[in-house]
Amino acid sequence: MPEYEELLDELSKMCGIVPEYCDTFGNCHPASADTKKAILGAMGLSTATVEELRSSIAKKQNREWTLFVEPTLVILQTEQPLALSMHVPVREGDEQNISIQLALTDESGHKDHFAFTLETANIMERRVIDEIPHLKISINLGIAKETGYYDLNSVYKSADFAIEGYTRLIITPEACYMPERMGPVPAEIPGQPAVQAKTKTWGLCLNLYALASGRNWGIGDFTDLREIGEWAAGLGCGFIGINPLHSIPNRPPAGISPYSPLSRLYKNHVYLDVELIPETISSDEAQALIKGADFQKTIEELRVSRTVDYEKIADIKEQVLQHAFDYFYDNHLLNDTPRAAGFKLYMAAEGELLEDYALFSAVQQRMNELEKPANWRDWPAEFHDKNSGQVQEFKKAHEKAMLCHKYLQWIIDGQHEEVCRRFGRAGMPIGLYQDLAVGSSDGGFDAWTARGLIAQGIDVGAPPDDFNPSGQNWGFPPMMPEQMKASGYAFLIRTIRKNMRHAGALRIDHALGMFRLFWIPRGVSAVEGAYVIYPSEDILRIIALESVRNKTIVIAEDLGTVGEDVRETLVRCRMLSYKLIYFERNYPDPSFKIPSRYTDLALCAVTTHDLPTLCGYLAGRDMEAKTRLALYPNEEMMLRQIGERLRDKGLLFEALKKEGLLPDNFGANPEAMDEMFPTLCLAVYEYLARTPCRLLAVSLDDIIGTMDQQNMPGTIDSYPNWIQKTPVSLEKIMVNSLFTALSKVLGKNYR
Repeated sequence: MPEYEELLDELSKMCGIVPEYCDTFGNCHPASADTKKAILGAMGLSTATVEELRSSIAKKQNREWTLFVEPTLVILQTEQPLALSMHVPVREGDEQNISIQLALTDESGHKDHFAFTLETANIMERRVIDEIPHLKISINLGIAKETGYYDLNSVYKSADFAIEGYTRLIITPEACYMPERMGPVPAEIPGQPAVQAKTKTWGLCLNLYALASGRNWGIGDFTDLREIGEWAAGLGCGFIGINPLHSIPNRPPAGISPYSPLSRLYKNHVYLDVELIPETISSDEAQALIKGADFQKTIEELRVSRTVDYEKIADIKEQVLQHAFDYFYDNHLLNDTPRAAGFKLYMAAEGELLEDYALFSAVQQRMNELEKPANWRDWPAEFHDKNSGQVQEFKKAHEKAMLCHKYLQWIIDGQHEEVCRRFGRAGMPIGLYQDLAVGSSDGGFDAWTARGLIAQGIDVGAPPDDFNPSGQNWGFPPMMPEQMKASGYAFLIRTIRKNMRHAGALRIDHALGMFRLFWIPRGVSAVEGAYVIYPSEDILRIIALESVRNKTIVIAEDLGTVGEDVRETLVRCRMLSYKLIYFERNYPDPSFKIPSRYTDLALCAVTTHDLPTLCGYLAGRDMEAKTRLALYPNEEMMLRQIGERLRDKGLLFEALKKEGLLPDNFGANPEAMDEMFPTLCLAVYEYLARTPCRLLAVSLDDIIGTMDQQNMPGTIDSYPNWIQKTPVSLEKIMVNSLFTALSKVLGKNYR
């Protein structure tokens, strides 16, 4: 192998690029040289020549030794007493003159001070770096601390050197939160006895934007969510699962996916019930606007439409919200009322992050008015940096506009919190089950404010699988592992913490991303991507810490090409696995697993937003759409999947019959399947209810017989992604007798 290729492979390995991946069809795909170079370039490394590769490798090799202390240290509470390793320069004969001072500060501001010499440290290794002798030393602080976040400041002094260092120390629990009522630590965790979970819980999962009602303005809102949740609680439902509420552009076609947001830190104002806001009620201007004939006509058109018009809905809600804010500004902020004090407390708690989000939103709003691109990377260069003089001038001139954006997030947080409070009063043991997207848009707020963490020219996606034979490109960039750690994981922590707020459970989309992400150089097909390894132990421990602090159950969506090592680690961290009946088979035998063979520490379900509904699965609706949209790479694969679906339907019926859930003659007359669907639907969910899985997620779309899935991966505007409303209104859903029957079926199985 030529020297260049050898060096490229060596550097790629050092940077965590996995040399090849195997798709679900058993095909192995080596990472090409072009893919490796593109990924390394996105990480800021030079690879054009042999000399550049050698230089990059040398820097990587020496990095550890040129750092006085690690920027971030994530340890388990059980790994104490605290110990710290350092790399220090020391000239020969100077070892007696070394002093090390440490100050450890906790979140309350309390400080512990420590002093060491080389005699009280443990010398682990010696090395010469750039002709200067270095020592790797270990220092035992001799104390144990509670879980939490700490600042560790270090000062090293010798005759020739004076170095200051900072470490973000994060001490974490071993596993995520699990309510006592759902049983003790599962048997899968080493050292723990095998104990069955005390209580299993079922919940109803839905797409909030898709809820059709006779009250909302064309999109499901927080009031709809509260109403369906309180109703479902009466049926014994323990949680309501919803799509991500993240901030999105609200502009089709690419700006309406809840999984490709502007920010995972703040929420979309289209979910507000604007008529419920106190300032809307008090504002004469807002009331006159809402009651106007033209406005009412627009609302009614949006309400009866079978699809969600995000742009128009966002526009009419923004008109009312502007009047509401103006009233709040004039009557509360300027008069310093108690309501204004609540708003100020919210702003203080959010701090600089909310300030930055409001600034970004105000700039974006101004760019929209000037008909400039929505993507900040296409804005004038002076607006790319939030600290630039031009942006700071804009900030001073648009303080009121920024206050309006802060006000909207405060109102959203208030309505969101009230929903969760009402769920608790209704007796839901878990409450709201929220969803966290795996990333955010390259042109959005997160990438703007945390630009140093984002890999440019790279998209995240997934390799080919049965449902997506060409692979997937999700169209947003990854964060760079090394930069995440160097920044103390600050952005990750804020993201997890913000999304656990008001959440009894949090689903982490594409949990494999905590271990490795599939990087696709921009402009090439998904098949040409490669996996990049992430610091999984650090990430998992931080999530566990936030989970325990917020009392939030964590569900790790571990579908696809996920190895057993990953699943074993998720079990150790007490993150619930994600089990879909479509994929739970006795491989290589395609027959369906019997309920008792499902794992205990899991959430089980039929489907997701990216997969066919139960009704659509049985009808082959997803395959019809893929054929129509030319998503199959060849006719052979199309015919194979059609044949496999016919086989799988028979296998599913057989599995249900073996459990005594269907009569022996079920399915004998395919033409009568529509009439038999309620019986089949209840049988499928009772089958899942018999599993030991801690949680069961019931899809609203399955129970009401929705035919088409919400999203078709691999498409943008050729399929009605993210805009399809429920074919049954909220009012009719809440009197549907099938839900009463479902409640009785699940109640028999202690859910």
